[in-house]
Amino acid sequence: MLSVVRVHLPSDIPIVGCELTPYVLLRRPDRTVTTDDVSEINPLDGHFLRYKYRVQSDKKVAVCSIHPSEQATLQCLGCVKAKIPVAKSYHCTPKCFSDAWQHHRVLHDRAASAVNDNGNEEEELFGRFNNSGSGSSNTTLSASASSASLTNGAAPVYPAAITQRSGGETWFEVGRSKTYTPTADDIGHVLKFECVVVDAETKLTVGHSSTLLTSRVIPAPSPSPRRMIPVDGMGHLDAEGRITSSGSFTVLSYNILSDSYASSELYNYFPSWALSWPYRRQNLLREIVGYRADIICLQEVQSDHYEEFFAPELDKHGYYGLYKKKTNEVFLGNANTIDGCATFFRRDRFSHVKKYEVEFNKAAQSLTDAMIPTSQRKTALNRLVKDNVALIVVLEAKVNNQPVDNPGKRQLLCVANTHVNVHDDLKDVKLWQVHTLLKGLEKIAASADIPMLVCGDFNSVPGSAPHSLLAMGKVDPSHPDLAVDPLTILHPRTKLVHQLPLVSAYSSFARTIGVGYEQHRRRLDSTTNEPLFTNVTRDFIGSLDYIFYTADSLVVESLLELLDEESLRKDTALPSPEWSSDHIALLAEFRCCKNRSRR
Repeated sequence: MLSVVRVHLPSDIPIVGCELTPYVLLRRPDRTVTTDDVSEINPLDGHFLRYKYRVQSDKKVAVCSIHPSEQATLQCLGCVKAKIPVAKSYHCTPKCFSDAWQHHRVLHDRAASAVNDNGNEEEELFGRFNNSGSGSSNTTLSASASSASLTNGAAPVYPAAITQRSGGETWFEVGRSKTYTPTADDIGHVLKFECVVVDAETKLTVGHSSTLLTSRVIPAPSPSPRRMIPVDGMGHLDAEGRITSSGSFTVLSYNILSDSYASSELYNYFPSWALSWPYRRQNLLREIVGYRADIICLQEVQSDHYEEFFAPELDKHGYYGLYKKKTNEVFLGNANTIDGCATFFRRDRFSHVKKYEVEFNKAAQSLTDAMIPTSQRKTALNRLVKDNVALIVVLEAKVNNQPVDNPGKRQLLCVANTHVNVHDDLKDVKLWQVHTLLKGLEKIAASADIPMLVCGDFNSVPGSAPHSLLAMGKVDPSHPDLAVDPLTILHPRTKLVHQLPLVSAYSSFARTIGVGYEQHRRRLDSTTNEPLFTNVTRDFIGSLDYIFYTADSLVVESLLELLDEESLRKDTALPSPEWSSDHIALLAEFRCCKNRSRR
């Protein structure tokens, strides 16, 4: 007979908006085991599984808005007065509230600004990634309340017919499928998952019910919103709070941290519930969608996550996706977990013209066949073959969104998305991969007069040889990175050039003057004008991610503000419960301009 051997949840801390998917191990009548579901419409040997989720409604507590796994002991009454969403008003300790005050007061300022401007509360202002700036207000902390008087919104109302009383406790049924997504009404409650075998004919349960209890449901942590900052004064805020100008478009580049790399050993400073993929994928999706970019370039996207999650979810938001999985000559794990590069674009803004796939393994094979003696080719390939790829997409702007200064002209755009090899001891391989990509882009540029964007995680810090090649069009022959070249693949040094007029988008902050821009310039490296960091872990802090553009055909209009240490809420590293990758997202708005001569 069908029986349940074991049930467990990937994390015992449920988060609002993040689907709970339990692991259920079954023993079939033939004594084999399986994790396949057995539903009522497809019973096995006359039996199926019935699932239920219940919430313990008479034991509810408020949770800290900063440390959601902790019970709240303080409530900011200023938030209550300002009608700020109540979940954001709770804190676990006075120190927690004090440390968070610099960010917390922004909620007060924006609430006051919304009331002053519109005469009522605009809850959208408290969204995760709204781009509007904060207003000014004299609103301050008026008092704090003890945990004895805490409330967390109205108690959810569940039908009395599906309540369960056990040992003096009351449980309300909230779900009858294998999965369940907690809602805001569940915050502070314990959930119970039940799984039982049912006779398909009599509909009676067989054997005992397997039950799991979770910790209390917590709200999804939300980071401080990042605003778009105009860099040349030509952008303006549209009705949705985005900075736009005629003919402009936005591009996002983001290494989302593949689940296959997100091990608890590597990120042991990160709470296990926030490291789980069911939580991170929802948090990442909310962040990505919230930026409302016209073009999205993602790195470290697992092939199964692209097919099963990102492609269908972003399709709901009007995006069309293209994907290039890394080659697997080096990778020895599950083929479905190989990561790659994914490029999405809004269907109402662009149409797909052409796709080019760059496999650096194939380029390595061609290089060794042409340059390396036969006896040394195996050694050379062992060094060069690292499975990295690039995805190049040619898009055409929809007619209604063509630049106003070029009416009637077909507007094409070439977008390259790549993830360069990570190993720091392979400086020659990094530079060779970047040079190979640029040579391919030069061929495209020679065949068409087309603006270009080069986005991705280049695993190269500002001032390194790959960065110099991208930003300067050449590498100084005396650059220290060139000392690492055991295969002489970087000879002659004079070949390390390209003719694309590439400029780093975020260096525009350094060229912008005016009141209010000093804080953004302080977040740049004064030597290279690149962000101080785009990747933050316990072992490394620095910039590895870039958006480059051809400056003869594109102009930067605005940039997503950079994070500083305060923005990370004193977290020592990423990822964190608020930010679900160890990289930060880069977002730039561009406008096409009339072409000038190439360098």
